[in-house]
Amino acid sequence: MTRILVGTCGWTDPALVRSGWYPRGHRDAEGRLRHYASRFPVAEADSPYYALPSPRTTRLWADRTPAGFRFDVKAFSLLTGHPTRPAALPADLRGHPRDEGLLAETWTRYAEAVDPLRHAGRLGTLLFQYPPSLAPGPDSEAFVRAARERARDWPFAVEFRDRAWWRSARTTAFLRDLGATAVGVDTRQGLPGSLPPDTSVTTPRLAVVRFHGRSAHWGTGGKEDRFRHDYTEAELAEWLPRVRALAARAEEVHLLFNNCCADAAVRAARSMLDLLTARLPRQAARAEAPPVGRAPGAAAR
Repeated sequence: MTRILVGTCGWTDPALVRSGWYPRGHRDAEGRLRHYASRFPVAEADSPYYALPSPRTTRLWADRTPAGFRFDVKAFSLLTGHPTRPAALPADLRGHPRDEGLLAETWTRYAEAVDPLRHAGRLGTLLFQYPPSLAPGPDSEAFVRAARERARDWPFAVEFRDRAWWRSARTTAFLRDLGATAVGVDTRQGLPGSLPPDTSVTTPRLAVVRFHGRSAHWGTGGKEDRFRHDYTEAELAEWLPRVRALAARAEEVHLLFNNCCADAAVRAARSMLDLLTARLPRQAARAEAPPVGRAPGAAAR
């Protein structure tokens, strides 16, 4: 029976904290995550993209969430070919040449940091979001394949930001061969950087869709411009047939909202949960969030 889990891309965004969505008494690190996990059953951990977390941090994430909760953990920027400031690296690696040795050591430390989530049964997938500069071709495929080889024992999902990847059936075959989940996206259509909304199921275990909002500034401008969008019920309802198709072919479906301005993402996620609960058969999907209040199975700390 497919589980359809809905959540947001992060739970610590300053704009969300300022919005007042977190009630008093739940605004410290522990309180925020416990409150979030009482409303949604999945979250994308986006902070590891910017800096490697410590195993202690991810162990606390596991301790503060209930059994069955999932974290999709973004890969550190260096591992996906994004520009990475020296200050974002561990202090002892900042003078290291930007070579394969640095990638290998960075992967080792990233895996050590994420391992507590896997050990606790909280890991949904590693999420490798590649930059628009990674155009399809033999060199790019080799780069992605090398990352997959380093992460060969891990669940592995890929989001391409160059739409040219999806102009050929080769991409679907490539990801299936890697055992990698293809990440679907929702963005505004008709822009130079627009990405197609349809996605293939490339692994039977998991399908992932990230909802980036439908800003006219997608692909340009700053974060606030790119991701500012309030989803309407009609926009979300467009996705129900696609979600149904994903659920028919994958054991678990993650729908993650990245329109991270104020509380827009949590409101959109809640609306999507309501639509799924109302319109998809209960026996075909588990769309409900955990009950409001203390997350079931969470340890008191």
